[in-house]
Amino acid sequence: MKIRDIALIGILSATITAGKLVLSFIPNIEIVTLLFIAYTIVFGYKKVLLISVVFTTTEIFIYGFATWLLVYYIIWPILIIITELLKRRVKSEYGYAIIGAIFGYTFGIFFSVVESFFYGAAYGWAYWVRGLLFDLIHGTSNFIIVLVLLKPILDILNRLKKTYYRT
Repeated sequence: MKIRDIALIGILSATITAGKLVLSFIPNIEIVTLLFIAYTIVFGYKKVLLISVVFTTTEIFIYGFATWLLVYYIIWPILIIITELLKRRVKSEYGYAIIGAIFGYTFGIFFSVVESFFYGAAYGWAYWVRGLLFDLIHGTSNFIIVLVLLKPILDILNRLKKTYYRT
């Protein structure tokens, strides 16, 4: 791995962390999904998988160690791999907005499954039901955010990659 790759991973991880922190006062409105999708499209899944590990590890330092971190180490790579697998087929921001929406709507399900392993099926079920409204907000906001911001972010990232990050 080259120094510029390490610097890129650090900078992009920091932007995801900063983006999450800036919007943390609004429940389940975030740009993390948008950024992971955009970064995967522009830089490919290998670098972005490393970014997800750095981001999740940083989250542990900020919020502490708990069962949610297991989901973060799984769920972000799933989004990255889905984006990578579909990026040749999806040609518009609408397709990525749908991916972001589905991801947001199912976010709580992933957490409830992991919580079930630790605290039992009844707890996992209650966890999911209790968070349904948040999942609806999450999925809908992901759809809107990706639909509105993906194209401008991709334009900026592609320009920056062409100018400063020659592979």
